[in-house]
Amino acid sequence: MTVSDEMEDPEVVDLLQQLIRNRCVNDGSAGSGHETASAELLGTVVAGTGADVETFEPSPGRASIVARLEGSDPSAPSLCYLCHTDVVPVNEAGWSRDPFGGELVDGVVWGRGAVDMLNLTAAMSLAFARLARAGFAPRGTLVLAAVADEEALGSHGAGWLTEHALDAVAADYVVTETGGIPLMTPGGKLLPVPAAEKGSCWCRLRVHGEPGHASQPLRTDNALVTAAEVVRRLAAYRPEAEIHDSWRQLVEAMAMPEEIGDALLDPRRIDDLLEQLPDLALARQAHACTHTTIAPTIVHGGTKINVIPDSVDLDLDIRTMPGWTEARVRAMLDDALGDLAPKVELLEALDDPSTASSLDTPLWDAMSSLARRFHPDGRVVPLLMVGATDARFFRRKGAQAYGFGMFSDRLSFEEFGKMFHGDDERIDVESLAWSAAAFEQLARDFLG
Repeated sequence: MTVSDEMEDPEVVDLLQQLIRNRCVNDGSAGSGHETASAELLGTVVAGTGADVETFEPSPGRASIVARLEGSDPSAPSLCYLCHTDVVPVNEAGWSRDPFGGELVDGVVWGRGAVDMLNLTAAMSLAFARLARAGFAPRGTLVLAAVADEEALGSHGAGWLTEHALDAVAADYVVTETGGIPLMTPGGKLLPVPAAEKGSCWCRLRVHGEPGHASQPLRTDNALVTAAEVVRRLAAYRPEAEIHDSWRQLVEAMAMPEEIGDALLDPRRIDDLLEQLPDLALARQAHACTHTTIAPTIVHGGTKINVIPDSVDLDLDIRTMPGWTEARVRAMLDDALGDLAPKVELLEALDDPSTASSLDTPLWDAMSSLARRFHPDGRVVPLLMVGATDARFFRRKGAQAYGFGMFSDRLSFEEFGKMFHGDDERIDVESLAWSAAAFEQLARDFLG
C-alpha cells in the first residue's frame, strides 16, 4: 500500500461533519450527551454489511452501538476499535467558526470533536463497514464499539458495557484515541502512541468558616478568603518528578541537545528546566508526563451578597502517576495545605488509577509496521497519555490497549495538543483519509 499526500476520502469527511452537527455535548450530568443521535447515525453506516449490530442504552438518550465481525478461529486474537461519540462543552465566543457547523474550509473540517475524537470515530466506523461490505473474513473477531459518555466517567458508556455487556465488547486488543500524530524532533519524526495513561483522582474539598454580616468583615472567618489561599497553595505545590520508562524512551528518541535531554530525565533538574523552556507545549507535556498534577477547576460557595460564607466547595482535577493511590493523594493534599488542612474537608475522591499495556505484543508490532507505510521517515514510540480514555476499562478486563490513528504532516503535534478541549478544533481531510485507510489495513494485517 502506498499513500499519497493528496489522498482524500469524501465519505469520511461527510460522516465527521454529521457527527459534529449532532451536538452530543457531555457536560457530566446524566441528562447530557444525547449520544443516541450519533449511535443511530453510525447504525446506518454498518447496517446491511453482514455484521452483528447491537445498541445499548443504559439511560435514556445515552446509547452506544456495538458491531461485530465474528472470527473463524476462536484461538486467534480479537481486536476492538473503541471510539466515542460525545464531546465536551464549548464557549462559542472563542471560536472563529460555528463549533457545531462541521464546515469544510480549504481542506480542513472545523467543529467540536474534530480531534477529540469524532475524526477517529468516523474513520473507525467506515473502516469497519468497508471491511464488512467487502466480505472480510477475519481469523480473529473484529469489534466496533462507538460509545457514549467518554468525556465524563464512562458510566453510561464503556464503563457500563464492560460491567454489564462484556461479551459484546470483549477483545484481546483494543485501539482507541489518539496516537500517530507526527512529532518533529532533532531525532527525526516520531509517532507517539499512548500505551499507558495517568490515573484520575477527582476531588471535592469543602473549606469551612463561620457566617457573619458582610458589613463587618474585620477578623471574620470567611470561607471564601480561606478558599482563595487554599487554591493559591495548591497551584504553587510541586509534587516530586517521577521518570518512568515511557517518558525515558520518548526523550531518548527525541535526541534533544544534551543539556536539555539530560535535564528532562533528571527528577532533580527537570522542574527548573520546564520553568525556563521557551517551547511551552513541550514544557506542559513534559510536566504532565512526569508529575502528579493538581488543577483547581470549579468553585461553589456563598449564599447572599451580605453574608460572610461559612463554606466553599472546590473541585480539583488531579491526575496521578503510575502507582499512586487515593491515600497518597490525601497525604499530598495535607502536605500542600499545611496549617490550613484542619479547615478543609475532603468530601469525595473519585479515584481511577493509572493503567498500562505491554509494548511486547503483536499489535504493537503491526501498528509500527503500518505506520511506516504512511510515514517512511517516522518511528512509533510509546507515550504516557496524560488524560483519561476508555482504554482503562478494557485494560482492567485483561486487554492490551493503545491509542492509534494516522495523521498527515499538515497540523503539528503542538497544534493538536492545543485543540483538545480547546477552541477552533479542526482536522485536515488527508488525516481523515489516512486514518480510515489505516484502520482498514490494520484489521487485515492483524486479524488476517
